[in-house]
Amino acid sequence: MSYLRIAGLTKTYEGDVRALKDVSLAVEKGEFFTIVGPTNAGKSTLLKIIAGVETVDAGQIVLAGRDVTHCAPRDRHVSLLFQNIALFPNRNGFDNIAFPLQAAKVSRAEIEQKVRAVARLLKVDHLLDRLPRTFSGGEQQRVAIGRSIVLPSDLLMLDEPLTNLDARIRIALRLEFQKLHRETGQTILYVTHDQIEAMSMSDRIAVLNEGRFEQIGTPDEIYHTPASLFVARFIGMPPMNILECTLTEEEGRLVARGDGFTVPIAGFDGRVPTRAAIGVRPEAVAASREATDETPHSGNVVWIERLGAYQVLDVRLGNQLIKVRTRADHPVGREGPVWCGFTARPEHVVDADTGLFVHRAKDRLNETTLKREKEPCA
Repeated sequence: MSYLRIAGLTKTYEGDVRALKDVSLAVEKGEFFTIVGPTNAGKSTLLKIIAGVETVDAGQIVLAGRDVTHCAPRDRHVSLLFQNIALFPNRNGFDNIAFPLQAAKVSRAEIEQKVRAVARLLKVDHLLDRLPRTFSGGEQQRVAIGRSIVLPSDLLMLDEPLTNLDARIRIALRLEFQKLHRETGQTILYVTHDQIEAMSMSDRIAVLNEGRFEQIGTPDEIYHTPASLFVARFIGMPPMNILECTLTEEEGRLVARGDGFTVPIAGFDGRVPTRAAIGVRPEAVAASREATDETPHSGNVVWIERLGAYQVLDVRLGNQLIKVRTRADHPVGREGPVWCGFTARPEHVVDADTGLFVHRAKDRLNETTLKREKEPCA
């Protein structure tokens, strides 16, 4: 049985704005599970509902075997760290971290032991006697994280905790989160709009869009076998190329024909859509100055983004513009004629009418309905 299970959650605000639309999810104990999606996808709303800060219109939430759907926040045994850092300005680092323990009336000796242990874990020992106004942005976030984890809970939820930090601190704290997860075994539900955070830290990822999950799976599944055009375009830098084409049976094999390219699709055994497209990752496109067996398609480089260790070519292929990712010192390094080549993978065939890939990536969410739990909240 999953540690956190939600089924059919629906939330509507005034004006018939549906923030969540029949959302279901299962998270395993000790899992680092990330919900990723664009702004206004419903990510923060989902965390607030699980925490009990927001009410739910329909659905069920079961945590550690208890139905907590209508429990008060204090009875849910969860911790929620909001995006905006909110430390008590008149309390030092020690008292900021200790606040949940003090509220729970834990003994002074136990508070001392737990706060100092968390401070050592997060490397904020030197901040315990100082006020927040003397902390850097990264130090403030570490202390806020310490306050969230110092009192053991069934679930730690983090709502875009790195959004307001500079790149160097974000990278350092990503490593701290992974270390925290490894050392504590805490079940973590992490929300972000940053795909790099999601891909680098997660055991599994759920892609949320307009209040619905587009796909749930491991980082590799999400990246290599996206379930929908939204996932393909949201995950990946640059995103997956989507090339319109027609699919025809030729000499016993399926062939994709588009403006400027013709490629076979080996191993495809699904339903052939009426309107089709194929997805190709930018790093899977080969480029050269001359036509070769590997680069048979003629195109034109119209723009180059030079990004240090690599470059991204904007290539006009027929009537479509595609992205090609190459190393920085690649022979194709200027605008003008280019030859490209790529293969069409069977799992990357798109039904253009539905926006779904024909071979959908397998997620691990098998439970769509849940029985009512009898155990009380407290």
